[in-house]
Amino acid sequence: MTTYERKHAATGALLGLALGDALGFPTEFNDVPSILAKCGPWREMELPTPAFVTDDTQMTLALGRGLRTAMDRGYLAPKRLERLERPVREEFVDWYQSPENNRAPGNTCLVACDLLKAEGRVWQDASQIHSKGCGANMRVAPIGLAPGLSDEQRAGAAQLQAALTHGHPTALAASDLTAHAVRLLAQGAEPTGLVGLLRSYALDNRTRYHHTWLGDLWTRSQDPSPEHFIAHGWDDCLAVLERLQDALRHPSPETDPCLATGEGWIAEEALASGLLCFLLFVDEPLTALRRAACSSGDSDSIACLAGAFAGAYHGAGAWPDAWADRIEYHGELVALGALWDA
Repeated sequence: MTTYERKHAATGALLGLALGDALGFPTEFNDVPSILAKCGPWREMELPTPAFVTDDTQMTLALGRGLRTAMDRGYLAPKRLERLERPVREEFVDWYQSPENNRAPGNTCLVACDLLKAEGRVWQDASQIHSKGCGANMRVAPIGLAPGLSDEQRAGAAQLQAALTHGHPTALAASDLTAHAVRLLAQGAEPTGLVGLLRSYALDNRTRYHHTWLGDLWTRSQDPSPEHFIAHGWDDCLAVLERLQDALRHPSPETDPCLATGEGWIAEEALASGLLCFLLFVDEPLTALRRAACSSGDSDSIACLAGAFAGAYHGAGAWPDAWADRIEYHGELVALGALWDA
């Protein structure tokens, strides 16, 4: 049995994501002084009662269900993309039409999912090519957690699920990088070297366009080639990783993380700010969630990513039962995590 299995990394990451989401739900759109006035000292923030989540967790579960269906049908090969694209597309449309889709979801997801409903429409025509919102990578953790995927499958699947709604190259690259970070942490990578590993991955993939997964998506842009198109995304990620490295050289745990790595409304900033909160408090996962939730930007998305990173690294034991047992969708989160941990 591997360390990954022993610590129940998938369960830990999914629960952490949902807990961060619920903790940041009431603080999103608020500045830090307003959050402190409402919640008290940030290091003492408590999980709301009831512990409702947002569309971040709902869409993570939708992706997780679609991925599980696709993998149950056989090998996740690019030549059989319908095995992944179809069930994930169906899950996204089901989420869009669900009465539970009432948690202030992002406009990009709503517009794209409405277009994905149409029979016969290729998904590339639904993708919002100019949007790099964090809705693309706040939900990607299942791709990094599912066992048995090759590096090629993980990268292609991460970018494809992003592209169903967010077609901007930065949304694709940040989703790929987020899934890679989750995978590395689940496998036990040392957090102190994580940013360097992510930077190397971004440089290695800077001009790699996954034709067999993305098809002709790039032609919806104004770029002269697919390599030119995707390089924009990786350059954005490399730039924000540099900001993250600078923040970690001079750590300031009491300072709003968004001041260092961005407010998180866009994909690369959500990744960097979520990572910053995790890396500031590697051995204090609840503190990492609280720091992320007490931020001036997209607090629920930043906190859900911080929770996914912390849970992947520490496993399910990172989260006290008094919190984990109360989270909305607890049963489905645990069931999906247990399937992959086994």
